[in-house]
Order: sequence, then C-alpha cells, then structure tokens
Amino acid sequence: MEKIPAVETAKALMTEAVAWSVMKWLRQKKAVRKVADQANAALDQWNLAVKNRWPEDVRAAYETLVKQRGAGSNNGRQQPNSPATDDEAIINAKRIKEADDKAYCARMDAEETFDDAEKQLSTALAREGCRKAIHSWELHERAIQKAEDLIPSDGPQRDSSHSVPH
Repeated sequence: MEKIPAVETAKALMTEAVAWSVMKWLRQKKAVRKVADQANAALDQWNLAVKNRWPEDVRAAYETLVKQRGAGSNNGRQQPNSPATDDEAIINAKRIKEADDKAYCARMDAEETFDDAEKQLSTALAREGCRKAIHSWELHERAIQKAEDLIPSDGPQRDSSHSVPH
C-alpha cells in the first residue's frame, strides 16, 4: 500500500502533539481535529477505491456481511439466498470485515478520548487521544492492505481511478 500524505501528516502532528503544553493544546485543538478528519477521510476514500476493484464475488460477500451485521441477524453467517456463494470469497470478506471493524472501533475510541479531553480540558487525555488516533490509522492501513491483497493482478478492473488521496 502506498503512503497516504494526509495520514502521514496527521501521524507526524499527533506524534509532536503528545509533548505539547496545555496552552499549545488550547491553541491547536481545532487544527488537530481538522488534520485528523482529513486523514480519516483520505483513508475512507482509499478504502472505497480498493474495494471497488475487488472481484464481484468478494464484493457481494462483503456487502452481505455489512447488511447482516447492520441488521444484527444470523451472527454473521451466510444467508441461504445470498448472492455470495463462493466459500473463499466469504472467508476473505469476513477477514476484511473483521479488520475494518477493528479499525473503526479504534477510530471511535480515539474520537471519544479527544471529546473527553476537550470537555475536561485534559492534556493527559488529549495525549492519549493522539496515541489512539495513530493506532487507529495504522489499523485502517492494515485493513486496506488486506483488502488490496484481494484485487486480481490480471483481468478487467471495475474502477481504474485508484490514485492515492491527498
């Protein structure tokens, strides 16, 4: 996976921000949030571009899992009338969905920590939020890498616009 400039910028800022004073945090918190939002948006965009290049069977299996988990039905098991019937596609989709879910949970945890830090005016929580944000981006990058591994190396591609977002 190529490095995404917005994510690298955010990681650098968060690494620096861990050492900031209370006053610097108060002055920079909006900028930190903006950079974090840009990193999340870039990762989301890249993730979508990668998944658009998946084979149809994997895409269908993943979409089925998303619908099942969203409805809370069947404990993530394949429904009989599902368009995804290839066992390998289902296994791969589950692996990616689990990685995506783990990254999403880490992202929500980081955002909640930043929200708490702001409410409590706590630099300790803000620092923890920085570490959690970096961790969430690393998990998201790993999930995208797993998703990229499912893109066929030959044959037609559904979406050829797969440049790294800035």
